[in-house]
Amino acid sequence: MSITSEEHCHKLEWMYLHEAPINKLYKPSIAIRHGYCEIEMKCDPKFFHAGKALHGSVYFKMLDDAAFFAANSMERSVFLLTTSFNIHFLRPILYGELLARAEVRFYSKHSYIADARLINMKTNKEVALGTGTFAKSSILLNEDVGYRSDP
Repeated sequence: MSITSEEHCHKLEWMYLHEAPINKLYKPSIAIRHGYCEIEMKCDPKFFHAGKALHGSVYFKMLDDAAFFAANSMERSVFLLTTSFNIHFLRPILYGELLARAEVRFYSKHSYIADARLINMKTNKEVALGTGTFAKSSILLNEDVGYRSDP
């Protein structure tokens, strides 16, 4: 049984929001469409380093997650894995709502490349850029990984 692109993206959104334990900590929102993803999250001081700015791990999480789901939106059978990810930190984040936007730039039979931008919505400035490469895994997209519609 084949599902539509919209149904596939909705199942990926459910998996991200309800089946990834780490997101209970970060509390992001997500919107996915074919080859594209947006993730929003509040800049919370509990994610700051000692210099009173957002820790780089949060930049990575948002950029990687957005690029990953942009890529996985184009792959309906298996879970993708990040094989490499490069980040350019442009400026510190001290406050605001964050928006990660990602788009697939290249794909082949076995891999995907997606670019992502992280934007501080309060200042409307880019704060980081990232590019990820994603490869097919042997993990099937099914209910075992939370790939489902609302229960």
